[in-house]
Amino acid sequence: MSPTRTTVTRAELKGFTGQTLPDLVGPEVRLLFVGINPGLRAVAVQAHFGGGSNRFYPALYRAGITRQQISASNGFKPEDLAELKQRGIGITSLVARASARADELSPAELREGAVLLDERVRMIGPTIVAMLGITAYRAAFGRPKAVVGPQPETLGGAPLWVVPNPSGLNAHAPLAVLAATYREVAIAAGIAVYDPPTV
Repeated sequence: MSPTRTTVTRAELKGFTGQTLPDLVGPEVRLLFVGINPGLRAVAVQAHFGGGSNRFYPALYRAGITRQQISASNGFKPEDLAELKQRGIGITSLVARASARADELSPAELREGAVLLDERVRMIGPTIVAMLGITAYRAAFGRPKAVVGPQPETLGGAPLWVVPNPSGLNAHAPLAVLAATYREVAIAAGIAVYDPPTV
């Protein structure tokens, strides 16, 4: 899909099922966010959290992690991509294959994704890993009683946190909660956060 094109049909989106999205990593990753798996539109525009209803980038901005509001629904602007990398933000996925919804993934895929993720984190070497979503984390890592926050174990040698999923389908976590949680883990990762914007 062209980066300047703003519409894509449902049939076109379906054609991205099973495709993948490269990790977003810069030379020094302080905080590696781990999504469950890429959405179809994210793969279409080649930008993590590129779906229009996802609150990931609004939460980063409200948390003071990014200086400007990023919109990835039509792909990354060069300045937004540079900002994420310069701030030490990395993004990867627990499961590589794209689907319309995360609940289309099988428990076996989640468990296999956890093994592969451990290897990938070792290669990336972030200061902290933040898994986006407690339900997927519990299933993938066999931790049925895990709660949001810092975890007792590491992942790929890095401290591991679980933070709320920014999906628009996650009604349990309003934007203010996402922002506060992401700000806390960013500070723990050594990111010098900005003052949150007044809203």
